[in-house]
Amino acid sequence: MQHILIIDDDLRLRELLQQFLSQSGFRTTALPDSRDANKILERDPPHLIVLDWMMPIESGIDVCRRLRASGDATPIIMLTAKGDDDERIEGLDAGADDYLAKPFNPRELVSRIQAVLRRASQSAPGAPLSIDSAVSFGDCEVNLAVRTLTRAGVAQELTTSEFAMLRVFVTHPREPLSRERLSLLARGKEHDVFDRAIDVQVSRLRKLVEPDPTKPRYIQTVWGRGYVFVPDVAGDSRSIQTTADNA
Repeated sequence: MQHILIIDDDLRLRELLQQFLSQSGFRTTALPDSRDANKILERDPPHLIVLDWMMPIESGIDVCRRLRASGDATPIIMLTAKGDDDERIEGLDAGADDYLAKPFNPRELVSRIQAVLRRASQSAPGAPLSIDSAVSFGDCEVNLAVRTLTRAGVAQELTTSEFAMLRVFVTHPREPLSRERLSLLARGKEHDVFDRAIDVQVSRLRKLVEPDPTKPRYIQTVWGRGYVFVPDVAGDSRSIQTTADNA
């Protein structure tokens, strides 16, 4: 059974989610705050964390940032009280894999959990391939088999959603991709397109792979289309009309 860690200071919601997730075939652990989260992560690592934004002691967004800074790539779904664009973008920028605004139908949470777990599994869009396959550009190397990104030989931390999008780019070189197609290939069709969320993910990838993220060389913006990945090809004079802004 896949283990889901719930961190939320609302007792009634924790009990409801535990009951509903258990009925959906998950094993759950619920905490009112983050104080005991590290013990759970070490002793019984969860497959996914459902994390409330507003909590005492340490906010969910700070927990998310701390986990990502420590190299923990456990998928995270943020629960937000407002659900406005700025808050959702901040959650994604902190490294969350998905977000859900309160109040919500527990069935939608189960659907999103399943979608995120599929992306993190071998068969999910953006998941590691079963064969050894590496793509190199600049001083970066993406290994699609083991889900890693190295830059100048140094490993770079990637969340599940970041790797999913990076895989789409490197497996579709020189192909202009709209935000809708990026979302479909990286996240699956169970998610609606949220343009600014796609832009945030692209901005994060640029910081990881570009020599100068403000003047992107590899993940370029295509006017009126979306984005395109332009790898290094010796002697290749082909070009595509792009804008170097950091949209």
